[in-house]
Amino acid sequence: MTTSKTSEHFDVIVVGAGPAGSAAALVTARAGLKVLLIERGEYPGAKNVSGAVLYGSAILHQLIPNWWEQAPVERHVTRRELALLSPTTSVSLDFQSVAPSYVDPPFNGFTVLRPKFDRWFAAQAEAAGAFVLNATVVDDVLREKGQIVGVRTRREAGDIRGDVVIACDGVNSWLARKVGLQRQLRTHELALGVKEVIGLDESVIRERFHLDGSAGVAREYIGAVTGSVHGGAFLYTNRNSLSLGVISQLSSLVEQKQRAYELLEAFKAHPSVAPLVRGGTLREYSAHLIPEAGYSMIPKLFTHGMMVAGDAAGLCLSTGIYIEGINYAIQSGRAAGDAAIAACERREFSRDTLSKYLDLLRKRHVAGDFHAYRHAPAFVNSERLQNLYPELAARGSEALFRVDGNRKRKLLPLGWRTMREVGGRPHQVLKDIYHAGRAYLW
Repeated sequence: MTTSKTSEHFDVIVVGAGPAGSAAALVTARAGLKVLLIERGEYPGAKNVSGAVLYGSAILHQLIPNWWEQAPVERHVTRRELALLSPTTSVSLDFQSVAPSYVDPPFNGFTVLRPKFDRWFAAQAEAAGAFVLNATVVDDVLREKGQIVGVRTRREAGDIRGDVVIACDGVNSWLARKVGLQRQLRTHELALGVKEVIGLDESVIRERFHLDGSAGVAREYIGAVTGSVHGGAFLYTNRNSLSLGVISQLSSLVEQKQRAYELLEAFKAHPSVAPLVRGGTLREYSAHLIPEAGYSMIPKLFTHGMMVAGDAAGLCLSTGIYIEGINYAIQSGRAAGDAAIAACERREFSRDTLSKYLDLLRKRHVAGDFHAYRHAPAFVNSERLQNLYPELAARGSEALFRVDGNRKRKLLPLGWRTMREVGGRPHQVLKDIYHAGRAYLW
């Protein structure tokens, strides 16, 4: 999947062959444009980490009908759990459904292993006519009279010219900063995800997680799993493996002087998790940065001759309820591709022309989703939600269900007593109810 035609002029140059980049390359190549998709890894997906859920399968279905029949998917997700942890207890909200939208095509979501999925997706762009250039690092853009006219790579004769550049080069987008679209990101806006893929026999996974056929489960955890560090954890079922990991706010890791891999080991040892991974074999370990601040960290998305999409645009929705990124990457890549097509048809690549990209993000509900949940990331990473309320839920549940011969308390007195034990205050609860409403309800 390489090309030596780097001296030619391209209509569109896409930097980064993740879901956003491949979506952009696919739609522009299908439109008959001359497209170059540049990937710094040895192949698309080589630099990505395994373990993800692709929600919004119907979005990709619009680009590649019945894509799940040919793509390397693992399991379709019919069950989601959110668990609040104390060191000894887990209190869970468990959602599962056999409704048609969850168990029938196009399904609601799939677990995927990113190296396999990304490689397949980039191959679809290549099949549509895009040139794919692997093992190539892009260091800068080319400029003429204030216009982006290509990219500079670390290759011999490495200047590559193009009418439109679409930067999909990840959360630390070097290109977005180079052209002044993105500011220097702050550590509280980033999270470090450390992940493992643990091999287990398919029959063991079905038995442990009570699964039938190719159905799967996605679990998210918050509370004692990360101790004093702000963050959470996840566990996803694949066909014959589990993807699990801990996601920790970067600034909190530094302040608490914690090591992310130690949090991961503590997560695997928690009494609610250890039985699920018992007997498994480590297949893969990896780490990467995640954009976590949502709306507040989205950069300027376009300038003369260039657009930014995917993680490079901060398009990861992390709200506690929603933890989604691949679907927004695909939508943004598709929108950037459609804007590039319109610009090429007009032979006009100014900022005003490429502003169609933002219009498309609004039309496809990407911009609206991030604006609606703009207060959620700060609320999720607040001290009390991270530590106080998981402990409150755990202790309260332990007291509620304990049968020891003592008088049974009504729920309200039991709740107030437990709150005092964990250090909660009524005025704090009222304040947090307001912030929760602002984050999720109105």
